[in-house]
Amino acid sequence: MSFNAVEYSKAFDNFIIKAERISDFFDPAMSDALSEICRVLRIARVSVKFYDTPRHDELGEGKSIVFFSDGEADDDRIFTVREITNGGSIAIYTMMQRKGDADWDVEDHTKLFTLEKALFAFNGRSRIMQMIDRLIFFDEDMGIPNLRFFMKTIDQLIESRQIDGYGACYFNLKRFSVINQNIGRERGTVVMKKYVSQLQEKLSDNEYVCRISGDNFVVLFKKENLDTVSAHLSGVGIVYNEDDNERVFVSAYAGYYMMSSDCHNSSDIMDSLGIAVSTAKNILKANFVFYDEKLKLNRNEVKMVESAFTDAIDKEEFHVYYQPKVNLKNYTLHGAEALCRWFRNGEMIPPYRFIPALEQSKSICVLDFYMLEHTCRDIRRWLDEGRPVVKVSVNLSRRHLGDMDLLDHIISCIDKYNVPHKYIEIELTETTTDVNFFDLKKIVVGLHEAGISTSIDDFGMGYSSLNLIKELPWDVLKIDKSFLPDENDSDSQKYVMLKHIIALAQDIGLKCIAEGVESAEQVRLLKENNCFFAQGFYFDKPMPVEDFEKRLDELKTL
Repeated sequence: MSFNAVEYSKAFDNFIIKAERISDFFDPAMSDALSEICRVLRIARVSVKFYDTPRHDELGEGKSIVFFSDGEADDDRIFTVREITNGGSIAIYTMMQRKGDADWDVEDHTKLFTLEKALFAFNGRSRIMQMIDRLIFFDEDMGIPNLRFFMKTIDQLIESRQIDGYGACYFNLKRFSVINQNIGRERGTVVMKKYVSQLQEKLSDNEYVCRISGDNFVVLFKKENLDTVSAHLSGVGIVYNEDDNERVFVSAYAGYYMMSSDCHNSSDIMDSLGIAVSTAKNILKANFVFYDEKLKLNRNEVKMVESAFTDAIDKEEFHVYYQPKVNLKNYTLHGAEALCRWFRNGEMIPPYRFIPALEQSKSICVLDFYMLEHTCRDIRRWLDEGRPVVKVSVNLSRRHLGDMDLLDHIISCIDKYNVPHKYIEIELTETTTDVNFFDLKKIVVGLHEAGISTSIDDFGMGYSSLNLIKELPWDVLKIDKSFLPDENDSDSQKYVMLKHIIALAQDIGLKCIAEGVESAEQVRLLKENNCFFAQGFYFDKPMPVEDFEKRLDELKTL
Protein backbone atom coordinates (compact mmCIF):
# COMPACT_ATOMS: atom_id res chain seq x y z
CA MET A 1 0.00 0.00 0.00
CA SER A 2 1.56 3.31 -1.10
CA PHE A 3 2.02 6.00 1.54
CA ASN A 4 0.94 9.57 0.80
CA ALA A 5 3.42 11.83 2.62
CA VAL A 6 1.49 15.00 1.84
CA GLU A 7 -1.73 13.55 3.25
CA TYR A 8 0.11 12.36 6.38
CA SER A 9 1.77 15.74 6.94
CA LYS A 10 -1.54 17.58 6.57
CA ALA A 11 -3.36 15.14 8.89
CA PHE A 12 -0.65 15.39 11.55
CA ASP A 13 -0.65 19.22 11.39
CA ASN A 14 -4.43 19.24 11.81
CA PHE A 15 -4.11 16.96 14.85
CA ILE A 16 -1.54 19.32 16.43
CA ILE A 17 -3.70 22.39 15.80
CA LYS A 18 -6.84 20.80 17.28
CA ALA A 19 -5.04 19.20 20.23
CA GLU A 20 -3.47 22.54 21.17
CA ARG A 21 -6.96 23.85 21.89
CA ILE A 22 -7.82 21.01 24.28
CA SER A 23 -6.93 21.67 27.92
CA ASP A 24 -8.38 18.46 29.37
CA PHE A 25 -7.36 15.07 27.95
CA PHE A 26 -10.73 13.68 29.14
CA ASP A 27 -12.38 16.03 26.64
CA PRO A 28 -14.30 14.11 23.89
CA ALA A 29 -12.89 16.65 21.44
CA MET A 30 -9.68 14.60 21.44
CA SER A 31 -11.49 11.97 19.34
CA ASP A 32 -12.22 14.52 16.64
CA ALA A 33 -8.63 15.77 16.77
CA LEU A 34 -7.35 12.22 16.18
CA SER A 35 -9.85 11.08 13.53
CA GLU A 36 -7.98 12.25 10.41
CA ILE A 37 -4.50 11.09 11.45
CA CYS A 38 -5.95 7.75 12.59
CA ARG A 39 -7.54 7.26 9.15
CA VAL A 40 -4.25 7.99 7.43
CA LEU A 41 -2.27 5.66 9.72
CA ARG A 42 -4.96 2.93 9.66
CA ILE A 43 -5.59 3.19 13.43
CA ALA A 44 -8.97 1.96 14.71
CA ARG A 45 -8.46 2.62 18.42
CA VAL A 46 -6.18 4.79 20.61
CA SER A 47 -6.18 4.39 24.39
CA VAL A 48 -4.00 4.95 27.45
CA LYS A 49 -3.88 3.45 30.92
CA PHE A 50 -2.45 5.49 33.79
CA TYR A 51 -0.85 4.07 36.95
CA ASP A 52 0.04 6.47 39.77
CA THR A 53 3.00 4.33 40.93
CA PRO A 54 4.86 1.17 39.83
CA ARG A 55 3.09 -0.63 42.67
CA HIS A 56 -0.27 0.26 41.17
CA ASP A 57 1.05 -1.08 37.84
CA GLU A 58 1.94 -4.40 39.48
CA LEU A 59 -1.50 -4.65 41.05
CA GLY A 60 -3.23 -3.66 37.81
CA GLU A 61 -4.86 -0.68 39.53
CA GLY A 62 -4.98 1.99 36.84
CA LYS A 63 -7.35 4.24 35.00
CA SER A 64 -8.07 3.81 31.28
CA ILE A 65 -9.05 6.45 28.75
CA VAL A 66 -10.08 5.81 25.15
CA PHE A 67 -9.12 8.77 22.97
CA PHE A 68 -10.42 7.39 19.67
CA SER A 69 -12.37 4.37 18.45
CA ASP A 70 -14.21 3.63 15.21
CA GLY A 71 -15.40 0.17 16.32
CA GLU A 72 -13.23 -1.73 13.82
CA ALA A 73 -10.19 -2.50 15.98
CA ASP A 74 -8.20 -5.70 15.49
CA ASP A 75 -7.28 -6.98 18.96
CA ASP A 76 -4.40 -9.04 17.54
CA ARG A 77 -2.55 -6.18 15.89
CA ILE A 78 -1.49 -3.53 18.39
CA PHE A 79 1.28 -1.00 18.93
CA THR A 80 2.20 -0.25 22.57
CA VAL A 81 4.54 2.31 24.22
CA ARG A 82 5.24 2.49 27.96
CA GLU A 83 6.08 5.92 29.38
CA ILE A 84 7.39 6.72 32.88
CA THR A 85 7.10 10.31 34.15
CA ASN A 86 9.62 12.09 36.37
CA GLY A 87 7.16 11.69 39.22
CA GLY A 88 7.17 7.92 38.87
CA SER A 89 3.70 7.49 37.37
CA ILE A 90 3.28 5.19 34.37
CA ALA A 91 1.30 5.64 31.14
CA ILE A 92 0.84 2.81 28.64
CA TYR A 93 -0.36 3.98 25.22
CA THR A 94 -2.00 1.40 22.93
CA MET A 95 -2.94 1.75 19.25
CA MET A 96 -4.93 -0.96 17.46
CA GLN A 97 -4.98 -1.50 13.72
CA ARG A 98 -8.18 -1.48 11.73
CA LYS A 99 -9.55 -4.86 10.71
CA GLY A 100 -8.80 -5.85 7.12
CA ASP A 101 -6.07 -3.24 6.56
CA ALA A 102 -2.49 -4.13 5.65
CA ASP A 103 -0.07 -4.71 8.51
CA TRP A 104 1.97 -1.77 9.78
CA ASP A 105 5.57 -1.78 8.53
CA VAL A 106 8.71 -0.27 10.07
CA GLU A 107 8.01 3.17 8.58
CA ASP A 108 4.45 3.04 9.97
CA HIS A 109 5.82 2.20 13.43
CA THR A 110 8.01 5.30 13.30
CA LYS A 111 4.97 7.46 12.60
CA LEU A 112 2.93 5.68 15.29
CA PHE A 113 5.74 6.36 17.76
CA THR A 114 5.74 10.06 16.75
CA LEU A 115 1.96 10.23 17.32
CA GLU A 116 2.32 8.56 20.72
CA LYS A 117 4.99 11.08 21.77
CA ALA A 118 2.72 13.95 20.74
CA LEU A 119 -0.15 12.43 22.76
CA PHE A 120 2.14 11.97 25.75
CA ALA A 121 3.25 15.60 25.53
CA PHE A 122 -0.32 16.89 25.29
CA ASN A 123 -1.48 14.63 28.12
CA GLY A 124 1.43 15.77 30.29
CA ARG A 125 0.59 19.40 29.63
CA SER A 126 -3.05 18.69 30.45
CA ARG A 127 -2.13 17.05 33.75
CA ILE A 128 0.07 20.02 34.63
CA MET A 129 -2.80 22.38 33.84
CA GLN A 130 -5.07 20.30 36.06
CA MET A 131 -2.50 20.49 38.86
CA ILE A 132 -2.29 24.26 38.43
CA ASP A 133 -6.09 24.51 38.47
CA ARG A 134 -6.13 22.47 41.66
CA LEU A 135 -3.58 24.76 43.29
CA ILE A 136 -5.49 27.87 42.22
CA PHE A 137 -9.06 26.72 42.82
CA PHE A 138 -8.79 24.07 45.55
CA ASP A 139 -8.21 24.12 49.30
CA GLU A 140 -5.91 21.16 49.95
CA ASP A 141 -6.35 21.21 53.75
CA MET A 142 -10.12 20.83 53.58
CA GLY A 143 -10.35 18.92 50.31
CA ILE A 144 -12.93 21.37 48.88
CA PRO A 145 -12.93 24.28 46.39
CA ASN A 146 -11.72 27.68 47.52
CA LEU A 147 -12.93 31.28 47.18
CA ARG A 148 -11.41 31.67 43.69
CA PHE A 149 -13.48 28.71 42.50
CA PHE A 150 -16.62 30.24 44.02
CA MET A 151 -15.99 33.58 42.30
CA LYS A 152 -15.25 31.92 38.95
CA THR A 153 -18.39 29.76 39.17
CA ILE A 154 -20.55 32.78 40.06
CA ASP A 155 -19.22 34.71 37.05
CA GLN A 156 -19.94 31.72 34.79
CA LEU A 157 -23.52 31.52 36.08
CA ILE A 158 -23.97 35.24 35.46
CA GLU A 159 -22.58 34.92 31.94
CA SER A 160 -24.86 31.94 31.17
CA ARG A 161 -27.84 33.79 32.71
CA GLN A 162 -28.50 31.04 35.26
CA ILE A 163 -27.62 33.06 38.36
CA ASP A 164 -31.24 33.81 39.34
CA GLY A 165 -31.73 30.14 40.19
CA TYR A 166 -29.09 30.25 42.93
CA GLY A 167 -28.55 31.52 46.43
CA ALA A 168 -25.28 31.93 48.31
CA CYS A 169 -24.32 31.96 51.97
CA TYR A 170 -21.19 33.16 53.76
CA PHE A 171 -20.87 31.33 57.07
CA ASN A 172 -18.48 31.52 60.00
CA LEU A 173 -18.27 28.66 62.50
CA LYS A 174 -19.17 29.74 66.02
CA ARG A 175 -16.63 29.49 68.83
CA PHE A 176 -14.33 27.21 66.85
CA SER A 177 -11.22 28.25 68.74
CA VAL A 178 -13.01 27.12 71.90
CA ILE A 179 -13.76 23.75 70.26
CA ASN A 180 -10.07 23.44 69.34
CA GLN A 181 -9.13 24.32 72.89
CA ASN A 182 -11.52 21.76 74.41
CA ILE A 183 -10.87 18.74 72.17
CA GLY A 184 -7.51 19.58 70.60
CA ARG A 185 -6.63 21.10 67.24
CA GLU A 186 -6.25 17.74 65.46
CA ARG A 187 -9.73 16.61 66.47
CA GLY A 188 -11.02 20.10 65.79
CA THR A 189 -9.82 19.80 62.19
CA VAL A 190 -11.65 16.48 61.89
CA VAL A 191 -14.83 18.12 63.20
CA MET A 192 -14.55 20.99 60.71
CA LYS A 193 -14.03 18.62 57.77
CA LYS A 194 -16.98 16.44 58.79
CA TYR A 195 -19.25 19.43 59.26
CA VAL A 196 -18.41 20.78 55.81
CA SER A 197 -18.49 17.41 54.05
CA GLN A 198 -21.90 16.60 55.56
CA LEU A 199 -23.23 19.86 54.15
CA GLN A 200 -21.74 19.10 50.73
CA GLU A 201 -23.36 15.63 50.77
CA LYS A 202 -26.77 17.27 51.21
CA LEU A 203 -26.28 19.33 48.06
CA SER A 204 -26.75 18.27 44.44
CA ASP A 205 -24.68 18.76 41.28
CA ASN A 206 -23.40 22.27 40.62
CA GLU A 207 -23.73 23.24 44.30
CA TYR A 208 -20.54 23.77 46.26
CA VAL A 209 -19.15 24.48 49.71
CA CYS A 210 -15.95 26.54 49.34
CA ARG A 211 -13.43 27.62 51.93
CA ILE A 212 -12.51 31.28 52.29
CA SER A 213 -9.98 30.97 55.12
CA GLY A 214 -9.78 29.57 58.64
CA ASP A 215 -13.31 28.79 59.82
CA ASN A 216 -14.97 30.95 57.14
CA PHE A 217 -16.80 29.33 54.22
CA VAL A 218 -19.20 30.16 51.43
CA VAL A 219 -21.80 27.85 49.90
CA LEU A 220 -23.44 28.14 46.49
CA PHE A 221 -26.81 26.40 46.36
CA LYS A 222 -29.96 26.21 44.28
CA LYS A 223 -32.76 28.25 45.79
CA GLU A 224 -34.95 25.21 46.40
CA ASN A 225 -32.27 23.89 48.77
CA LEU A 226 -32.28 26.93 51.08
CA ASP A 227 -33.99 25.03 53.91
CA THR A 228 -31.43 22.22 53.66
CA VAL A 229 -28.51 24.65 53.96
CA SER A 230 -30.05 26.72 56.76
CA ALA A 231 -30.96 23.62 58.79
CA HIS A 232 -27.37 22.39 58.68
CA LEU A 233 -25.88 25.78 59.54
CA SER A 234 -28.25 26.17 62.49
CA GLY A 235 -26.35 23.34 64.14
CA VAL A 236 -25.59 19.62 64.09
CA GLY A 237 -23.72 17.22 66.33
CA ILE A 238 -20.40 16.03 64.91
CA VAL A 239 -18.76 12.86 66.22
CA TYR A 240 -15.03 13.33 66.77
CA ASN A 241 -14.30 10.11 68.70
CA GLU A 242 -15.88 7.07 67.05
CA ASP A 243 -14.82 4.70 69.86
CA ASP A 244 -16.76 6.53 72.57
CA ASN A 245 -19.23 8.29 70.26
CA GLU A 246 -18.10 11.66 71.64
CA ARG A 247 -19.73 14.58 69.85
CA VAL A 248 -19.51 18.34 69.69
CA PHE A 249 -22.25 20.73 68.56
CA VAL A 250 -21.24 22.88 65.59
CA SER A 251 -23.22 25.83 64.23
CA ALA A 252 -22.49 28.97 62.27
CA TYR A 253 -23.24 32.64 61.80
CA ALA A 254 -24.64 33.00 58.29
CA GLY A 255 -25.25 35.75 55.76
CA TYR A 256 -27.52 34.84 52.83
CA TYR A 257 -27.99 36.44 49.43
CA MET A 258 -30.71 35.13 47.11
CA MET A 259 -29.43 36.16 43.70
CA SER A 260 -31.34 37.57 40.74
CA SER A 261 -30.73 38.35 37.08
CA ASP A 262 -29.69 41.86 38.19
CA CYS A 263 -26.43 40.48 39.62
CA HIS A 264 -23.51 41.71 37.54
CA ASN A 265 -20.32 40.23 39.04
CA SER A 266 -19.01 37.94 41.76
CA SER A 267 -17.24 40.74 43.66
CA ASP A 268 -20.52 42.57 44.35
CA ILE A 269 -22.14 39.32 45.49
CA MET A 270 -19.23 38.57 47.81
CA ASP A 271 -19.39 42.10 49.26
CA SER A 272 -23.12 41.64 49.91
CA LEU A 273 -22.54 38.30 51.63
CA GLY A 274 -19.80 39.83 53.78
CA ILE A 275 -22.13 42.61 54.93
CA ALA A 276 -24.89 40.10 55.75
CA VAL A 277 -22.72 37.79 57.86
CA SER A 278 -20.99 40.71 59.59
CA THR A 279 -24.40 42.19 60.46
CA ALA A 280 -25.56 38.85 61.86
CA LYS A 281 -22.42 38.26 63.92
CA ASN A 282 -21.26 41.68 65.04
CA ILE A 283 -24.34 43.90 65.09
CA LEU A 284 -27.54 41.91 65.58
CA LYS A 285 -25.90 38.95 67.35
CA ALA A 286 -28.24 36.79 65.26
CA ASN A 287 -27.71 33.33 63.78
CA PHE A 288 -28.36 34.56 60.24
CA VAL A 289 -29.25 37.61 58.14
CA PHE A 290 -30.51 37.91 54.57
CA TYR A 291 -29.08 40.66 52.40
CA ASP A 292 -31.91 43.06 51.51
CA GLU A 293 -32.56 46.69 50.63
CA LYS A 294 -31.91 47.81 54.19
CA LEU A 295 -28.51 46.16 54.18
CA LYS A 296 -27.89 47.60 50.73
CA LEU A 297 -28.27 51.08 52.20
CA ASN A 298 -25.92 50.02 54.97
CA ARG A 299 -23.45 48.86 52.34
CA ASN A 300 -23.50 52.30 50.79
CA GLU A 301 -22.78 53.76 54.20
CA VAL A 302 -19.90 51.31 54.63
CA LYS A 303 -18.41 52.59 51.38
CA MET A 304 -18.84 56.16 52.56
CA VAL A 305 -17.07 55.41 55.83
CA GLU A 306 -14.24 53.56 54.09
CA SER A 307 -13.68 56.34 51.56
CA ALA A 308 -13.64 59.06 54.24
CA PHE A 309 -11.69 57.17 56.92
CA THR A 310 -8.09 57.94 55.93
CA ASP A 311 -8.84 61.63 55.50
CA ALA A 312 -10.65 61.66 58.86
CA ILE A 313 -7.66 60.09 60.58
CA ASP A 314 -5.26 62.58 58.98
CA LYS A 315 -7.46 65.51 60.07
CA GLU A 316 -8.00 64.03 63.56
CA GLU A 317 -11.78 64.14 63.18
CA PHE A 318 -12.11 61.29 65.70
CA HIS A 319 -12.32 62.60 69.27
CA VAL A 320 -11.83 60.74 72.52
CA TYR A 321 -14.84 60.99 74.83
CA TYR A 322 -14.46 59.72 78.38
CA GLN A 323 -17.23 57.96 80.29
CA PRO A 324 -16.51 57.99 84.03
CA LYS A 325 -16.44 54.82 86.13
CA VAL A 326 -17.72 55.34 89.66
CA ASN A 327 -16.84 53.78 93.00
CA LEU A 328 -20.25 53.01 94.55
CA LYS A 329 -18.89 53.05 98.09
CA ASN A 330 -18.33 56.81 98.03
CA TYR A 331 -19.57 57.80 94.53
CA THR A 332 -16.19 59.19 93.53
CA LEU A 333 -14.48 58.99 90.16
CA HIS A 334 -12.65 55.68 89.93
CA GLY A 335 -11.68 55.46 86.27
CA ALA A 336 -12.96 56.00 82.73
CA GLU A 337 -13.54 54.34 79.41
CA ALA A 338 -12.24 56.00 76.24
CA LEU A 339 -14.99 56.07 73.61
CA CYS A 340 -14.81 57.32 70.05
CA ARG A 341 -16.89 60.09 68.51
CA TRP A 342 -16.51 61.24 64.89
CA PHE A 343 -17.03 64.90 63.95
CA ARG A 344 -17.19 65.55 60.21
CA ASN A 345 -18.45 68.64 58.41
CA GLY A 346 -19.98 69.99 61.59
CA GLU A 347 -21.89 66.78 62.34
CA MET A 348 -21.24 64.20 65.03
CA ILE A 349 -21.48 60.73 63.46
CA PRO A 350 -22.59 58.24 66.14
CA PRO A 351 -20.49 55.07 66.65
CA TYR A 352 -23.21 52.70 65.39
CA ARG A 353 -22.86 54.31 61.95
CA PHE A 354 -19.11 53.81 61.54
CA ILE A 355 -17.76 51.21 64.00
CA PRO A 356 -19.49 48.19 62.33
CA ALA A 357 -18.28 49.41 58.93
CA LEU A 358 -14.68 49.70 60.11
CA GLU A 359 -14.88 46.28 61.79
CA GLN A 360 -15.30 44.71 58.36
CA SER A 361 -11.68 45.52 57.59
CA LYS A 362 -8.38 46.29 59.28
CA SER A 363 -9.42 49.95 59.48
CA ILE A 364 -10.77 49.27 62.97
CA CYS A 365 -7.23 48.41 64.05
CA VAL A 366 -5.99 51.79 62.82
CA LEU A 367 -8.75 53.52 64.77
CA ASP A 368 -8.03 51.51 67.94
CA PHE A 369 -4.40 52.61 67.98
CA TYR A 370 -5.45 56.17 67.15
CA MET A 371 -7.64 56.06 70.27
CA LEU A 372 -4.91 54.49 72.40
CA GLU A 373 -2.38 57.09 71.29
CA HIS A 374 -4.72 60.03 71.90
CA THR A 375 -5.65 58.63 75.31
CA CYS A 376 -1.97 58.28 76.24
CA ARG A 377 -1.37 61.80 74.99
CA ASP A 378 -4.14 63.13 77.26
CA ILE A 379 -2.85 61.18 80.28
CA ARG A 380 0.67 62.48 79.72
CA ARG A 381 -0.64 66.04 79.60
CA TRP A 382 -2.66 65.54 82.80
CA LEU A 383 0.40 64.22 84.59
CA ASP A 384 2.52 67.13 83.35
CA GLU A 385 -0.15 69.61 84.49
CA GLY A 386 -0.27 68.04 87.95
CA ARG A 387 -3.85 66.81 87.63
CA PRO A 388 -5.05 63.70 89.46
CA VAL A 389 -5.12 60.77 87.00
CA VAL A 390 -7.32 57.65 86.95
CA LYS A 391 -7.01 54.43 84.98
CA VAL A 392 -8.53 54.66 81.49
CA SER A 393 -9.69 51.63 79.53
CA VAL A 394 -9.32 51.47 75.74
CA ASN A 395 -11.22 49.00 73.56
CA LEU A 396 -9.35 46.62 71.30
CA SER A 397 -11.00 44.85 68.37
CA ARG A 398 -10.47 41.11 68.04
CA ARG A 399 -9.16 41.79 64.53
CA HIS A 400 -5.86 42.74 66.18
CA LEU A 401 -5.31 39.24 67.51
CA GLY A 402 -3.82 37.95 64.26
CA ASP A 403 -0.97 40.46 64.67
CA MET A 404 2.07 38.60 66.00
CA ASP A 405 3.61 41.87 67.22
CA LEU A 406 0.46 43.24 68.84
CA LEU A 407 1.90 43.21 72.37
CA ASP A 408 4.96 45.19 71.30
CA HIS A 409 2.78 47.67 69.40
CA ILE A 410 0.59 48.34 72.47
CA ILE A 411 3.51 48.76 74.86
CA SER A 412 5.43 50.94 72.39
CA CYS A 413 2.42 53.24 71.98
CA ILE A 414 2.06 53.65 75.75
CA ASP A 415 5.79 54.11 76.34
CA LYS A 416 6.01 56.66 73.53
CA TYR A 417 4.25 59.10 75.89
CA ASN A 418 5.99 57.77 79.00
CA VAL A 419 2.65 56.85 80.56
CA PRO A 420 2.91 54.60 83.63
CA HIS A 421 1.35 51.25 82.70
CA LYS A 422 -0.96 51.35 85.71
CA TYR A 423 -3.04 54.06 84.05
CA ILE A 424 -4.02 51.96 81.00
CA GLU A 425 -6.49 49.09 80.76
CA ILE A 426 -7.14 47.13 77.54
CA GLU A 427 -10.72 45.95 77.02
CA LEU A 428 -11.46 42.86 74.94
CA THR A 429 -15.03 41.82 74.21
CA GLU A 430 -16.15 38.39 75.36
CA THR A 431 -16.78 37.45 71.73
CA THR A 432 -13.01 37.55 71.38
CA THR A 433 -13.31 33.88 72.37
CA ASP A 434 -14.11 33.31 68.66
CA VAL A 435 -10.43 33.85 67.90
CA ASN A 436 -7.53 31.53 68.52
CA PHE A 437 -7.17 30.88 72.25
CA PHE A 438 -3.37 30.89 72.08
CA ASP A 439 -3.29 34.29 70.36
CA LEU A 440 -5.57 35.62 73.08
CA LYS A 441 -3.48 34.04 75.84
CA LYS A 442 -0.29 35.56 74.45
CA ILE A 443 -1.67 39.09 74.55
CA VAL A 444 -3.40 38.85 77.96
CA VAL A 445 -0.41 37.22 79.66
CA GLY A 446 1.98 39.66 77.99
CA LEU A 447 -0.01 42.69 79.12
CA HIS A 448 -0.28 41.28 82.64
CA GLU A 449 3.49 40.83 82.82
CA ALA A 450 3.94 44.41 81.59
CA GLY A 451 1.67 45.72 84.37
CA ILE A 452 -1.15 46.66 81.99
CA SER A 453 -4.65 45.66 83.12
CA THR A 454 -7.04 43.73 80.90
CA SER A 455 -10.80 43.40 81.10
CA ILE A 456 -13.45 41.19 79.51
CA ASP A 457 -16.00 43.59 78.05
CA ASP A 458 -19.72 42.78 77.61
CA PHE A 459 -19.51 39.62 79.71
CA GLY A 460 -22.57 37.46 79.10
CA MET A 461 -23.20 38.67 75.53
CA GLY A 462 -21.17 35.96 73.82
CA TYR A 463 -20.40 32.30 74.44
CA SER A 464 -18.69 32.37 77.79
CA SER A 465 -15.98 29.90 78.60
CA LEU A 466 -15.23 29.53 82.30
CA ASN A 467 -12.01 27.87 81.24
CA LEU A 468 -11.09 31.03 79.33
CA ILE A 469 -11.64 33.14 82.44
CA LYS A 470 -9.85 30.69 84.70
CA GLU A 471 -6.73 30.20 82.58
CA LEU A 472 -5.98 33.83 81.67
CA PRO A 473 -4.81 36.52 84.11
CA TRP A 474 -7.65 39.01 83.55
CA ASP A 475 -8.02 41.94 85.95
CA VAL A 476 -11.59 43.12 85.37
CA LEU A 477 -14.87 41.53 84.35
CA LYS A 478 -17.43 43.96 82.91
CA ILE A 479 -21.05 42.87 83.22
CA ASP A 480 -23.22 43.69 80.24
CA LYS A 481 -26.23 45.91 80.89
CA SER A 482 -28.59 43.16 79.72
CA PHE A 483 -28.08 41.50 83.13
CA LEU A 484 -29.26 44.57 85.02
CA PRO A 485 -33.03 44.43 85.72
CA ASP A 486 -34.92 47.66 85.15
CA GLU A 487 -37.95 48.85 87.14
CA ASN A 488 -40.39 47.11 84.79
CA ASP A 489 -38.45 43.86 84.65
CA SER A 490 -40.12 40.86 86.26
CA ASP A 491 -37.52 38.32 85.10
CA SER A 492 -36.25 36.82 88.36
CA GLN A 493 -33.57 34.88 86.49
CA LYS A 494 -31.71 38.13 85.86
CA TYR A 495 -31.32 38.68 89.58
CA VAL A 496 -30.01 35.16 90.09
CA MET A 497 -27.57 35.36 87.18
CA LEU A 498 -26.31 38.79 88.20
CA LYS A 499 -25.67 37.57 91.72
CA HIS A 500 -23.72 34.52 90.54
CA ILE A 501 -21.69 36.43 87.95
CA ILE A 502 -20.55 38.90 90.60
CA ALA A 503 -19.75 36.06 93.01
CA LEU A 504 -17.83 34.22 90.28
CA ALA A 505 -15.71 37.28 89.51
CA GLN A 506 -14.87 37.84 93.15
CA ASP A 507 -14.11 34.18 93.84
CA ILE A 508 -11.45 34.08 91.12
CA GLY A 509 -9.99 37.44 92.07
CA LEU A 510 -11.45 39.68 89.36
CA LYS A 511 -12.70 43.19 89.95
CA CYS A 512 -16.30 43.40 88.77
CA ILE A 513 -17.80 46.47 87.09
CA ALA A 514 -21.33 46.89 85.70
CA GLU A 515 -21.92 49.00 82.61
CA GLY A 516 -25.11 50.58 81.37
CA VAL A 517 -26.33 51.53 84.87
CA GLU A 518 -29.37 53.81 84.50
CA SER A 519 -31.30 53.84 87.78
CA ALA A 520 -30.95 54.09 91.55
CA GLU A 521 -32.55 50.65 91.88
CA GLN A 522 -29.79 49.11 89.76
CA VAL A 523 -27.19 50.83 91.94
CA ARG A 524 -28.86 49.42 95.05
CA LEU A 525 -28.93 45.94 93.56
CA LEU A 526 -25.25 46.09 92.64
CA LYS A 527 -24.20 47.23 96.09
CA GLU A 528 -26.41 44.59 97.68
CA ASN A 529 -24.46 41.96 95.73
CA ASN A 530 -21.06 43.50 96.52
CA CYS A 531 -20.35 45.00 93.09
CA PHE A 532 -18.98 48.44 93.89
CA PHE A 533 -17.92 49.77 90.50
CA ALA A 534 -20.21 50.99 87.73
CA GLN A 535 -20.59 53.22 84.70
CA GLY A 536 -23.68 54.40 82.89
CA PHE A 537 -26.01 57.29 82.16
CA TYR A 538 -27.21 57.32 85.78
CA PHE A 539 -23.84 58.87 86.61
CA ASP A 540 -22.47 60.36 83.40
CA LYS A 541 -22.74 60.13 79.65
CA PRO A 542 -19.50 59.99 77.66
CA MET A 543 -18.05 63.51 77.73
CA PRO A 544 -15.44 65.49 75.81
CA VAL A 545 -12.00 65.79 77.31
CA GLU A 546 -12.56 69.33 78.63
CA ASP A 547 -15.54 68.23 80.73
CA PHE A 548 -13.77 65.10 81.96
CA GLU A 549 -10.83 67.17 83.10
CA LYS A 550 -13.21 69.08 85.39
CA ARG A 551 -14.16 65.75 86.94
CA LEU A 552 -10.48 64.97 87.46
CA ASP A 553 -9.95 68.35 89.10
CA GLU A 554 -12.73 67.54 91.58
CA LEU A 555 -10.54 64.75 92.95
CA LYS A 556 -8.15 67.41 94.31
CA THR A 557 -10.73 68.47 96.88
CA LEU A 558 -11.28 64.95 98.24
